[in-house]
Parts: sequence; structure tokens; C-alpha cells
Amino acid sequence: MKTRTEYLGQLDRLNEHLSRLGEAVVSDINATGRALTQDDEGAGQGVIESHSSTLRLKRSVEDECLTLMLLQNPLASDMRFVTAAFRAVSDLSRIDETAFEIAELNQELRDEKIMPHIAQFGELSARAADMVNQAMDAFIEVNAEEAEQVFAKDDRVDQLYDEVRKHITDVLRQDNNEDAVMSAPEVLMMAKYYERMGDHAQRIADWAIFRATGKYRGRGIGGSE
Repeated sequence: MKTRTEYLGQLDRLNEHLSRLGEAVVSDINATGRALTQDDEGAGQGVIESHSSTLRLKRSVEDECLTLMLLQNPLASDMRFVTAAFRAVSDLSRIDETAFEIAELNQELRDEKIMPHIAQFGELSARAADMVNQAMDAFIEVNAEEAEQVFAKDDRVDQLYDEVRKHITDVLRQDNNEDAVMSAPEVLMMAKYYERMGDHAQRIADWAIFRATGKYRGRGIGGSE
């Protein structure tokens, strides 16, 4: 009885820690948006300073998954949960890594006083955070229908990225603003990072569907749809 109780406790802890990791990642995405659009230096610095603690939480979730898989011999539905969690945490980690990179790039450009205003960054960060938040809610709540709603939201993120890319292309063609031209590659990279966040959010949504139904379609980065 004690063993069964411990096993259920481990599953609950995994769910809780994965939820905490998702919340931390969403918070970092939103913080990069404030750093970019509100010149909030503290928000960007917070993303950088919290990066190591987020990595520790990620490793904790991975360790819990491996312990459950190797030592507890989970039942089928529990194995789906553990497997999906192990894969979803990889996507969460990549999302947070890109948030960290955005914060560092913004800080670098800000220090050099060549960070141009990009109108789309506020909406990009908000929509990427929303996609990750909804994908994680669907995962934690085992809600396949909510997870399905994530995929349609990616179209707007892609559109915003295309708008930034077009803007950067126009800036490079005009070649009349040396500071904007100098920062163009970094600015475009930050926009691309948000676009990639949306792709990773789709993968998390697919893992949420897998947890709920046992079916995985492999959408998002490298996916078939």
C-alpha cells in the first residue's frame, strides 16, 4: 500500500513540477515582451537571472520521468503521461532558451543604443506566451479539445514574423539608417525566436493530445502538418 501511495505521489509531483515549469516559461516570454516594448530593463534581466533555476526545474522533471519509467513500471495511461511529460519538457526548455537569448540580444542592442522600435514584438510575445500557456493548461488538465485550439493560433504568429522580416528587408534596402541596418540581423533573429516558440507550443499541444488519447500526430517543428 505504501508503495502504491508513493507511486501516486510521484505522479502528482511530476504534474505539479511540470506545471511550475510551464508557468516559469510563460512568465519569461511575457518578460521579454516588456523588455522589448516598454524598455523594461529589469524584466529582461530577470529572464537572464532566472535561467539557471529554470534549468534546474527542467532537470528535476526529467529525473522524475526517468525514475517513474525505470523503477515504477507505470500502467499504460500513466506511461503516456510520463512519456509525454518527458518530451514536453524538452520543448519547454527550448522555448525558455530562446527567451533567454532574446533577453540577452535585447540587452546588447540596448547597451549599444541601436535597438529600433518593432511594433510587432508586443503582440508576438503575447501570442507566443498565450500558445504556450494554453498548451500547458491542456496538458495538465488532460484536455485534448483545448490542445487542438492551440494550432490555429500559430497562423497569426507566423504572419507577425513575416511582417517583421518584410520590415527588416525594407530597412536593408533603404540603407539610410546605419543603426537600424547594424541591428537588423539580431532583430530578425528575435522575431524568429518567437515564431519558433509557437512551433514548440504546437508540439506541447500534440503531447497533451497524446496524453489524453494515446494519439500523436507530430505537428509543430518538423511535423507533418
